[in-house]
Amino acid sequence: MENVLKTFEKYRLIPVVTVRNFEEAETVLGALCRGGIPVAEICLRTACAEEVIRYAVEKFPEMLIGAGTVTDEKQCQRAFSAGAKFIVSPGFSKKVAKACKDHNVEYFPGAVTPTEIMEALSEGFTYLKFFPAEQFGGLNAIRALSNVFPQVKFMPTGGIVLENINEYLDIPQIFACGGSWMVKGSATEIEQKTRAAVMAIKGKKAD
Repeated sequence: MENVLKTFEKYRLIPVVTVRNFEEAETVLGALCRGGIPVAEICLRTACAEEVIRYAVEKFPEMLIGAGTVTDEKQCQRAFSAGAKFIVSPGFSKKVAKACKDHNVEYFPGAVTPTEIMEALSEGFTYLKFFPAEQFGGLNAIRALSNVFPQVKFMPTGGIVLENINEYLDIPQIFACGGSWMVKGSATEIEQKTRAAVMAIKGKKAD
């Protein structure tokens, strides 16, 4: 599980991918790799998502592939079967948490209120998704919550774009950001946007 966190902390941007077919998956995942971020959170929002995860794990062994928008234990088990290496939820589920612990798979539950954070902490989770970030107060909310919960690390997702990602990453309690802006468009556009994000995070200007 440590390898997942190390990868997240290395790239600091987790592409959130929703695809409708294998051709689209091939385009998006290939472009992400060429652009410099071999990580994808594939959302279980489409009928083919489970098979896309299985396909991605086999076709792109160099990538860290996980499942997102996991809301119940059945989805979680299907994601495990497909080969997902991490699980992300919009909220916190004790059943999903238990399934992940039983399978030794990293779980990133969502929490945006003090009560939700305390519930996650009571189950031993300190790395939390903060979603939807901008709608729930964004930077100001995370700063305020970090004062109360200094042991928590956040992964804000929702409203994160190239123009504001470094504002978020400047906060020590943020270990990574989730985003989908770079996975839209043609293969060339996705590669270019991914490369621009990598350069921005490194504090450089893209060509």
